[in-house]
Amino acid sequence: MVNNMMNMQTEETLRKELGNHYPYKSHFKAVNGHQLHYVDEGSGPVIIMVHGNPSWSIYWSKLIDELKSKYRVIAIDHIGCGFSEKPTDYSYTLEQRIEDLSSLVEQLELSEYSLFVHDWGGAIGMGLAQKDPSKVKSLVVFNSAAFFSANIPKRIAMCRWPVFGKLAIQGFNAFAGAAVHMATNKGFSRSLRKAYVAPYNSFNNRRATFEFVKDIPMEEEHPTRPVIDKIEAELPKFSKHPLLLIWGDKDWCFDASFLKTWKTKFPNAQVLNLKDSGHYVVEDGFDDYLPTLNKFLDENIPHAK
Repeated sequence: MVNNMMNMQTEETLRKELGNHYPYKSHFKAVNGHQLHYVDEGSGPVIIMVHGNPSWSIYWSKLIDELKSKYRVIAIDHIGCGFSEKPTDYSYTLEQRIEDLSSLVEQLELSEYSLFVHDWGGAIGMGLAQKDPSKVKSLVVFNSAAFFSANIPKRIAMCRWPVFGKLAIQGFNAFAGAAVHMATNKGFSRSLRKAYVAPYNSFNNRRATFEFVKDIPMEEEHPTRPVIDKIEAELPKFSKHPLLLIWGDKDWCFDASFLKTWKTKFPNAQVLNLKDSGHYVVEDGFDDYLPTLNKFLDENIPHAK
């Protein structure tokens, strides 16, 4: 009851900052002892949308609006992000986030679904998918990874430093605040920038954005390294699944090297390069990728006419 009241108060406060950018009804489920928020719009074949760091379910808003007339679209907020609970007694790790998403799928009794993933959502989503590949109908990957890469930009590496990173990200909102400028090539409106950072309005509420960066498994002995290695090792399970790679070529973080790895692991994947889109490719490239995406979905998860 206390957690529900806390989430209601948080939501009421946040919605004042969002303008018209987030008109969706909120849903909550308890996962591993904490309240996870998600959007659940439309009906039909299920699409689960999994965001990365430092975004939240608002990142998918254009696609939610576009697809909810034909599909049931579920877009989550990871614990610590968006409208979800922001606890201090939580393991902010890749393994835990996979378990959270798995718990939600189980509670919603989803027998099959397609996955849309971005950024850290690539590893989280593929970690979920590997629990039961038979449930997965198709995959749409936007600038992300589900494998180890030694290619980490210096500005991200610096944010992993325990003292500097925590101060910069939690103290000064240097990650979420910078992303609304640096992760888009075409630019956000002032109101959209405000909406994106609204959930990260205090030191504690920015903990997840720091923990996400700290959890990047660059070292061999990093506790998340075996998790990402296992996810990568099991990617061949999806070699016959329909997969669409939509890639913003102006991404300075998930650059062309990541796309090359995806193409190597999935040589039959359909690939769409967007030369004028940055890391926040779902926003930047919407008009450019939408026809290809709709065609891909029509061919691989036909909706009721």
